[in-house]
Amino acid sequence: MTKAPIEDASPVRVVLVDDHAIFRSGLKADLASDIQIVGEAGTVEDAISVIASERPDVVLLDVHLPGGRGGGGAEVLAGCAAQLEGTRFLALSVSDAAQDVVTVIRAGARGYVTKSISGEEISAAVRRVASGDAVFSPRLAGFVLDAFSGAQVASVDEELDLLSDRELQVMRLIARGYSYREVAKELFISIKTVESHVSNVLRKLQLSNRHELTRWAVDRRLL
Repeated sequence: MTKAPIEDASPVRVVLVDDHAIFRSGLKADLASDIQIVGEAGTVEDAISVIASERPDVVLLDVHLPGGRGGGGAEVLAGCAAQLEGTRFLALSVSDAAQDVVTVIRAGARGYVTKSISGEEISAAVRRVASGDAVFSPRLAGFVLDAFSGAQVASVDEELDLLSDRELQVMRLIARGYSYREVAKELFISIKTVESHVSNVLRKLQLSNRHELTRWAVDRRLL
């Protein structure tokens, strides 16, 4: 017996924020018919503007975004929080690093899922967040529980909170053994900008060189 469609169900109005247009197009094609994309953005500034204009039910928000002051998705949340009480944010990222998860949840997101999930799964996550639930990919929930339970990772997060979104990106690449030139190519920035970010990271974390930085990152399972 075929189920009759639910005609009275209102679509979930969503703004999609990701700096890769191809990913946005693919995701729109994969979302269920009751998920309505009412706006898109690829930078921090554009995201804040379109979210304020459309006032969606849910924002699908990438963690790493260009623009603004380098704060990425967390900066979008900070820029919208005061004026959009009814809008909920669901982080959607390739990253499953503990710091990325905790940073965006602290900023006000209601959940965090990775881009490896299916269109059906992300559609279900959007519906749940719209209804008020918190949604996390299974492995990521532990990061949030640890961070808000006063466990060891909380003190680690305080150090990482000193770094901007871009500094975190540079730090991970340097710690993985990338040269300054390779980091510049990967992030589409100049070598001089990479040098400046590395200098700021070492100063903020009170480290002396990239070898200490690598040990620091490995100890915290950030690579």
